[in-house]
Amino acid sequence: MNNPEIPERKNGIELEYQLDEPPQKVWRAISTPELRQNWLPQEALANPEAISVTPGEEVSYRLRDDAPPFLESNVTFRITPNANGGTSLRIIHELDDARLREPEREAANNNGLTVMRAA
Repeated sequence: MNNPEIPERKNGIELEYQLDEPPQKVWRAISTPELRQNWLPQEALANPEAISVTPGEEVSYRLRDDAPPFLESNVTFRITPNANGGTSLRIIHELDDARLREPEREAANNNGLTVMRAA
């Protein structure tokens, strides 16, 4: 079930699900490559290794689109126990490709004085 209280992200989405399975089982599914392969195929990963791991709580992977322009993103899975003995799974998917970052630019009109040299 999606949580409407989650703030909107500019370059991504954040979803939250309530699962009946215990956190240990969900952790195995998101962190063990053989099990993760069933729902997050290796072809979707830019790197098969996790980019960050907090054991039992959070794991992040780098993804790459399979179609041009082959943008890259990060997906983070956070798990916490819920009140029913199950698991709250939060999925945070953020587009974070260097090609989309705006270069730092100075303003065309910086309100400075124009100084000219006499020839």
